[in-house]
Amino acid sequence: MSDDTSPVLYAIVTGSPAARDVGKLVDIAQSAGWVVCVVASPDGRKFIDVEALEAKTGHPVRSQYKEPGTPDLLPPADAMIAAPVTCNSVAKWAAGISDTLPLGLLVEAVGKGLPVVAVPYSNPAQLSFPAIQDAISKLGKWGVTVLTNSPNEQRESATGEEFVQLLPWGDAWRALLAHPRR
Repeated sequence: MSDDTSPVLYAIVTGSPAARDVGKLVDIAQSAGWVVCVVASPDGRKFIDVEALEAKTGHPVRSQYKEPGTPDLLPPADAMIAAPVTCNSVAKWAAGISDTLPLGLLVEAVGKGLPVVAVPYSNPAQLSFPAIQDAISKLGKWGVTVLTNSPNEQRESATGEEFVQLLPWGDAWRALLAHPRR
């Protein structure tokens, strides 16, 4: 499915029920001519249909670091969208913690200056915690486009199942296309 001239998007998902709809982002990016690779945190993987995403993208869904000396199965990324990204992952990312493959890729992407968009997805109490707000601010200062005005911020429920379908996949895509590093 990949050719050498198409740009490559890494769609990164973390442990949120909203991850199950990442196929919407895959469809949007593929319709624009991008190759898409899905990378999921171990907890994010619990929410996605790995087989369907692999069939749709033509690439394995990665969630673990590869063994040393083995070739990478994914083409290198030209850009990344981390959506949904949990508060836990936002805080670790801003601290440079790479204890999962998605975090390692996101830390590296900032270091390389790649266009990166993040869509934090959590309840308002977690999103408003000072350390999370500080992490979001840091990521923004480092060139990450962070979409913080998503509908999930308005809810009072901690589960948010009723808000999963509101994750702004289209907004994330448009933000990537408008990213100053593109």
